[in-house]
Amino acid sequence: MDSILVRGNGALSGAIPIAGAKNACLTLMPATLLSDEPLTLTNAPRLSDIRTMTQLLQSLGAEVASLQDGLVLALSSHSITNFKADYDIVRKMRASILVLGPMLARYGHAVVSLPGGCAIGARPVDLHLKALEAMGADLDLRDGYVHAKAPGGRLKGAVVEFPFVSVGATENALMAATLARGTTELRNAAREPEIVDLARCLKKMGAKIEGEGTSTITIEGTDRLGGATHQVVTDRIELGTYMLVPAICGGEVECIGGTLDLVASFAEKLDAAGVSVTQTNRGLKVARKNGRVRAVDVMTEPFPGFPTDLQAQMMALLCTAEGTSVLEEKIFENRFMHAPELIRMGAKIDVHGGTATVTGVERLKGAPVMATDLRASVSLILAGLAAEGETVVSRVYHLDRGYERVEEKLRACGAHIERISA
Repeated sequence: MDSILVRGNGALSGAIPIAGAKNACLTLMPATLLSDEPLTLTNAPRLSDIRTMTQLLQSLGAEVASLQDGLVLALSSHSITNFKADYDIVRKMRASILVLGPMLARYGHAVVSLPGGCAIGARPVDLHLKALEAMGADLDLRDGYVHAKAPGGRLKGAVVEFPFVSVGATENALMAATLARGTTELRNAAREPEIVDLARCLKKMGAKIEGEGTSTITIEGTDRLGGATHQVVTDRIELGTYMLVPAICGGEVECIGGTLDLVASFAEKLDAAGVSVTQTNRGLKVARKNGRVRAVDVMTEPFPGFPTDLQAQMMALLCTAEGTSVLEEKIFENRFMHAPELIRMGAKIDVHGGTATVTGVERLKGAPVMATDLRASVSLILAGLAAEGETVVSRVYHLDRGYERVEEKLRACGAHIERISA
């Protein structure tokens, strides 16, 4: 099992290209199931999760080709032969549940295993199922699988009101509604850029959608969708992660392809902490304003609030800030598993339920640490970059699910980082 070795060596400077969004691409790929015409995705990230989704779609009979060193995905679902998404694939990644809505909408039936993913607390799929039930689906949960049917072979338009914001449930319902009979209204819908990106792609395929990016999305169902070519939106979580490199280490980094609208709430917190973020013609340029960063309080919220997927990385920064910060995790329970590992590096963190109090120290110390989930893994790498001595991060298979070529991107800015194969 691979590990990452990091040696803290002061300020880092350079340019880091930001990949296409993992969470957007994993949603766009199942959209191929809605049409028998080709779907081409450009700016695709090269990640293990993308390979897992590829494997899942191919198991259903879809054709998926990776072109241009993985930056382009050519998909076609003209001949789906299997309507069961098997546990052995689905267990690896929660996004696998996103094949349910499209298959049910186009074919009128599907069997999908309940999913797996990072162990960051209970993330049930009940909102996905309730949305599809509102659209007329008959659902039966048995033996760990969702057995779904659309009476008469087609879903029907409905008003779906989510009791709380769910990105995945919004995505599943949005795709399913494009082929439903009549009009569907999604209320209290997620507003994330990945939702907007999905809607844009579906519109290119012929879907009739209004209101994406707001809390109410209206979809007028159509009989069929066509093919399209679509560029995957920039990954705002990778963007935010690399914006923290000069914040925690010093120096200046330009994140190529980044835009402020993707990370506005995050950039506001960096500004309050004493980090400048400037839009350039190539991306975002980030640097400390003056010496050590200051403590700030953070509360995670659905978009456009502070992203839960940047909470662990922000904690790493605040471990070295001047003063005491309070981080409140409002999206997922059990998402402070990185805190004990940061404490091993000399951080002062006190966790009570969904709140972590972080008192900054002058300098972290390198130590052997273990990644517990995707975002925790990169937070430990950030901490290692700012630490004195060597840090070895083990169980980095999590990292490869969401970050491509981390070592290469950080070495280009002067970091001492390497992968150690077991």
